[in-house]
Amino acid sequence: MTLTRRTLTLALGATALTAACGNGVGSRGPATIDARVDATLTEMYSQYPGTRDLAGKSAGMLVMPLVTEAGLGFGGGYGRGALRVGGATVDYYSMAKASGGLQIGASQYSHVLFFMTGDALGTFRRSPGYAVGANVEYAFLEKGETLAAETTTSLAPVIAVIFGQAGLRVGATLEGVKYTRIIP
Repeated sequence: MTLTRRTLTLALGATALTAACGNGVGSRGPATIDARVDATLTEMYSQYPGTRDLAGKSAGMLVMPLVTEAGLGFGGGYGRGALRVGGATVDYYSMAKASGGLQIGASQYSHVLFFMTGDALGTFRRSPGYAVGANVEYAFLEKGETLAAETTTSLAPVIAVIFGQAGLRVGATLEGVKYTRIIP
């Protein structure tokens, strides 16, 4: 699939429109982001107790309390969150997502990246913009499921846990996600 200038412009425009929508985090500063991160972690730990063990084994976690996505052919998503190392916030990040393909709808969800090695965390922190690659293991959790931090998941350098989905987005798409350090 080749990207034309028109396709790229439409994808970036959709991402900008999604980012302009209020996704609940806003730009009210670090205290607001930290409060939402705390609430998200509390919810995740209560619904999926296995994630507490995963957090204990991780070198750090990037918590995105609310990611909003929308698409009609082309789409995008946006969210803001905090990087926690040793339980303390060390940086703030935004997540931008672009997608193209057969899709329609809108959705919101919470997203946590667990960095299972110091190298993975270091690579993330040193990069000017971190694009999710093939080294990420995804875990989509439904209510009542457990996530065991064993075998395959504990061998992956980065584990992404996605939960609290609301809304409906259907289709087949090609997507790209980029995380960028921000000053809220």
